[in-house]
Amino acid sequence: MADWINCFAGYLTVERNLSPHTCNGYLRDVRAFSAFVVNLTGNDDVDLTSGRINQLLAHVDKQCLRRWLAEQQRRCKKVTVARKLASLRAFYSYLNREGLVVGNPADLIATPKLEHFLPTTLDVDDVYHLLDHEGGKSIGAIRDRAIFELIYSSGLRVSEVVGLNIGDLREAEQLVRVLGKGGKMRIVPIGKTALKRVRDYLLERCSDQCYGEQTEPIFLNRSGGRLSVRSVQRNLKKKLFQAGLPTSVTPHSLRHSFATHLLGGGADLRAIQEMLGHSSLSTTQCYTHVSVERVMLEYDKTHPRGGGRKK
Repeated sequence: MADWINCFAGYLTVERNLSPHTCNGYLRDVRAFSAFVVNLTGNDDVDLTSGRINQLLAHVDKQCLRRWLAEQQRRCKKVTVARKLASLRAFYSYLNREGLVVGNPADLIATPKLEHFLPTTLDVDDVYHLLDHEGGKSIGAIRDRAIFELIYSSGLRVSEVVGLNIGDLREAEQLVRVLGKGGKMRIVPIGKTALKRVRDYLLERCSDQCYGEQTEPIFLNRSGGRLSVRSVQRNLKKKLFQAGLPTSVTPHSLRHSFATHLLGGGADLRAIQEMLGHSSLSTTQCYTHVSVERVMLEYDKTHPRGGGRKK
């Protein structure tokens, strides 16, 4: 079984070009299901690396899969259950391609109907309040201000921000090169304020005009290594508390705010899609639901009997 999973991991990484985060999720789901099948058949003492597992998984049917998903639904959200089902579909599809099993029981199970949530955003005043709140003069505080300003300025994912290297910053052009999901590269603009704060941090960190090697991370932790996603999330909560704003806001909320404020200002949806790095326009369209104010203004201006609405 270990050989199957290792080969499947290579397939996800090389052929499907999925992000490390997605690959880890898929592999975790497959391992959990494999353990479930072993326990279900009363073979608790069977080694997961033995050939017996191959036979067990090859004879998994729809009912067995439903039973496992039912257990997951008791403790997981629908979106998580949907991902677990997608993991098994991909796994069995790979096994079929390799001639290791026949049929895909996961194809016989309908994907759970997912709840649709509107993105969490901050209004413009709250964003200004957060980003202008100094929070101290330490190098860590200067770094965090640069990170949060950059996320809002360019709509980056937190994983993309911590993955930036010195060579990704193009100061003269006010652009930043970003490695997004699935290893997709994109170039996005960076605002003057964000660029200044990143520059201020780098100068404070390096104490001269030389920022360091092109492959060196822009944002470092106390030990001089690359900053982690978890650290950024924790530091934002601290800053939100200091600024008197809801601590439920996440770095991704700043990315949502970036898109919502651009759309509200009249930006083209396709341009926002490119900046966010969405492969599908339908993903970007969720922001149209939070731009009601702009829609109502357009309605009042253009509909023959839409004028006179109270402000």
